[in-house]
Amino acid sequence: MAVELRGITKRFPGVVANHDIDIVVHSGTVHALVGENGAGKSTLMKILYGMQKPDEGTIAVDGEQVSFGHPGDAIARGIGMVHQHFMLADNLTVLENIVLGSEKLHGIGGRARAKITEISDAYGLGVRPDVLVEDLGVADRQRVEILKVLYRGARILILDEPTAVLVPQEVEALFENLRGLKSQGLTVLFISHKLGEVLSVADEITVIRRGTTVGSADPRSTTAKQLAELMVGSELPSPETRESTVTDEPMLTVTGLRLVAVDPEGTERAVLDDIGFTIHKGEVLGIAGVEGNGQAELVEAIMGIRALDGGSLQLDGRDITDTPTRRRREDGIGYVPEDRHRHGLLLEAPLWENRILGHVTEQPNSKGFLIDTAAARRDTERIVREYDVRTPGIEVTAASLSGGNQQKLIVGREMSHLPKLLIAAHPTRGVDVGAQAQIWDQIREARREGLAVLLISADLDELIGLSDTLRVMYRGRLVADADPSTITPEQLGSAMTGAASGHLEQQAGNGTPTGDGAQPRIGEQAGGEDR
Repeated sequence: MAVELRGITKRFPGVVANHDIDIVVHSGTVHALVGENGAGKSTLMKILYGMQKPDEGTIAVDGEQVSFGHPGDAIARGIGMVHQHFMLADNLTVLENIVLGSEKLHGIGGRARAKITEISDAYGLGVRPDVLVEDLGVADRQRVEILKVLYRGARILILDEPTAVLVPQEVEALFENLRGLKSQGLTVLFISHKLGEVLSVADEITVIRRGTTVGSADPRSTTAKQLAELMVGSELPSPETRESTVTDEPMLTVTGLRLVAVDPEGTERAVLDDIGFTIHKGEVLGIAGVEGNGQAELVEAIMGIRALDGGSLQLDGRDITDTPTRRRREDGIGYVPEDRHRHGLLLEAPLWENRILGHVTEQPNSKGFLIDTAAARRDTERIVREYDVRTPGIEVTAASLSGGNQQKLIVGREMSHLPKLLIAAHPTRGVDVGAQAQIWDQIREARREGLAVLLISADLDELIGLSDTLRVMYRGRLVADADPSTITPEQLGSAMTGAASGHLEQQAGNGTPTGDGAQPRIGEQAGGEDR
């Protein structure tokens, strides 16, 4: 056995995160860990990695009982962890990121480079040591993270939501890497909410519910529906939206949007180039793109977080190009940010204070010029109930919640103010299937009432299922349209990586305006590969 966890219990003030958990992980397998938000998966893996100490229970690695006081102890026993949020320094090379903190292993020069190349070649990772991390895509960064733990001698890898930001082609490439690791005798612990992917790559599955193990599943004889029911007691939800609610009334009009960044050498680069579109009342406009192609900057420009270098914005017929963020919020823009820690929450503040974040002057949070704390607390309790935010109370800090429960709190807060326009960047990232279904239902219901939505998501099924209109963003430009009723995730993934057709690649870099002009439609281009 590679890992045996017996009777693991971990308590925090007001909550039992893990209770009497038993898991056995066999050597040379991919073992998936699934469960609803707040089920205790991440806490359990942090215990295995030495970031937390269990209150009760035992850990055995390779048949020997161990006790970890910090991650260094786990690393010394061959355990490595790749976190959902990558821990790489953009301004350093791949080699520098990998050797950082491990200089004693192989130095920082030729020997280190040779070792990195040897490991990369052995496991088919294709990592180049001398490339700057800032020049890498999301999938390449993930491979660097995996190589980093392998460089430290890891034989047991913990991967936390490794496919959350990958397109289908990148997911399959990652799974090929995992199969290569497994063939070399390595063991992988894999946390994910994407049940179809779990079933395709795992050898064994353990299900955790409410902090304890409730069963195991054989992926060869289990369906995603059965796994969902075991996890949360409900069927696997579908994001599909059948009826159209799109009106001819514009809610958001974006014209000629341009945003320029300056690199350390002083060279200007267009992060957004001539972006133009209109979202109507009752319409969900989905933007598809590999992370790093300008989606985050587009959202921040619309929210007023970034100043524009060109173009204009109109909200419900009124120019908001120079309007500050607070006024845009007051005028009816709801915001579910891509990074909930950076733009969505005050992690060390209690939940009720996070409830009023961005909405201090709105009901029920204000009483004249004062904050109505009693009303804010009552409404926080309502959101906790309606959105099933797993928490011992509203006075605990946002940092004490799991990532999925933090996300549910943000979505509940933004939807509670009945926005005219919702900017939703990865609204269901890190949430379980039950919460996912609830968030989708909330968006669909508000859409029927006239809500306009700008949806950005790495979940292509979600993007296709919820969107009325789909646009593809590549290198800061809108380069193609797609019909949500006919496009497949694989076709959309190809377009996102610039590989849908030669014409798509050419237009992305030939200076052709992409404002509100006609875009090539994926699958309808002469000689294209997708039809």
